[in-house]
Amino acid sequence: MSEGAAGGLILASVRFPGDAGLYDVRIRSGSVRWVGVAGIAAGGDHDIDVDGRYLIPGLWDEHVHMTQWALHANRIDLSCAVTAQAAAAVVRSSLSTAEAAMTMVGVGFRDALWPDAPSLELLDSATGNQPTALVSHDLHSVWLNSAAAARYGVHVDASGLLREEPAFALTRDLGRLPDAVVDGWVAEAARAAAARGVVGVVDFEMTWNRDPWLRRIAGGFDSLRIDAGVYPADLERAVAGGMRTGMDVDGGRGLLRVGPLKVLIDGALNTRTAFCVDPYPFGGHGLLTVGFEELTALLMRAGEAGFVPAVHAIGDAANQVALDAFEQAGVGGRIEHAQFVRGEDFARFGPLGVVASVQPLHALDDRDAADSNWPGRTDRAFPLRSLLDAGASLLLGSDAPVAPLEPWLAMSAAVLRARDDGREPWHPREAITREQAPLASTRGRAGVHVGDPADFVLLDDDPLSVSDAVFAAMPVAGTMVAGRFTYDGGLARS
Repeated sequence: MSEGAAGGLILASVRFPGDAGLYDVRIRSGSVRWVGVAGIAAGGDHDIDVDGRYLIPGLWDEHVHMTQWALHANRIDLSCAVTAQAAAAVVRSSLSTAEAAMTMVGVGFRDALWPDAPSLELLDSATGNQPTALVSHDLHSVWLNSAAAARYGVHVDASGLLREEPAFALTRDLGRLPDAVVDGWVAEAARAAAARGVVGVVDFEMTWNRDPWLRRIAGGFDSLRIDAGVYPADLERAVAGGMRTGMDVDGGRGLLRVGPLKVLIDGALNTRTAFCVDPYPFGGHGLLTVGFEELTALLMRAGEAGFVPAVHAIGDAANQVALDAFEQAGVGGRIEHAQFVRGEDFARFGPLGVVASVQPLHALDDRDAADSNWPGRTDRAFPLRSLLDAGASLLLGSDAPVAPLEPWLAMSAAVLRARDDGREPWHPREAITREQAPLASTRGRAGVHVGDPADFVLLDDDPLSVSDAVFAAMPVAGTMVAGRFTYDGGLARS
């Protein structure tokens, strides 16, 4: 439902977290025009009585691979496989439903702690001549059988694994399905996100991302705001097209903006390619894929062109290189992930104008891999509290499909450093508060104020006082983008 016939809408009888009072919020032309005590607003606007539900600013997921997330739900789930043999068995059990002409695709395997190793021989024995490609949960490796390697013209060694850029390239190939199919799955995933209070995402899909989103919006997509990231290979194309971070894209109906420039400079924890100061137990320091001089030049070019750089850095050495490059280039930006940071680097983020874009669920998913690969040093892994205390700003996201596009689970992980699995919190001193987690999920919006965009979430309970279990699965009654319900939960029909 859109704004009322008179051009406006009043959300009547709302509450704000921590406040028992009742208020009315008037919305016109997509923004907040008035906030006051309930019952005194007038002017012919359409009223929706929300019956004392709690109103908060809309939630953003600051790091998503939207197409990959949509594909993920339609592929073989390997997340529960605890060995390479178990993963191969899951794939073998799916052979009967596979189409011989199609590549069978699985997702979500985590081999960092497997007692056995992936191998070409193992996957070939499970799949025969059926082309099969299994994408790791962090997207940084793909396990292929011989039939898939032949189909896609790639070479794999006895492990059957592709890592980093070759894996990214193959993942892009695996996603080349008919536009109508992919767009339908993306629309479904976006509606599910809106139902959890999400009003926007930063989409770091590894492609020229503007045109797919223009196609989707022209086709009726309207569930979320999209900040579409750009990668270095397309930077000059974007600059030539007059693009810069934050600008509205023509044809995007106010929903599509240019996102940051995404630069990957190291790998990932589970593939043991995150670039680290100390060696891994098995040897090596991981991979630095973009050196300091190259990164500095790229950041300077981004600044000149009006792009905010978003640098993927997971290992502590990679974070050091990224911060050094930001300092040398004299520009601010974002570090994506910041999973492992030297203690002396915490205080550098704030003064350099570098925001930490973090994914709290990764701390719970990867705690065992971190303890194994960064032994004795995980007190500075996923260091949310340390970054905040040192003056950094946080943005929360999921990195979907690496973790679910589910903001309340992410906020719960940030607050508790634990999930409901019986395990003790992991380094609980790095937890943040119930007030800080939503602030990092709403782009710093601390409340509802005149002039704000009418991007809101209506909740059945007060997020500051509910139990931990309710907070993690927070009931959402409605979500609005620019004063329009993208998820109404029945409110707009009441």
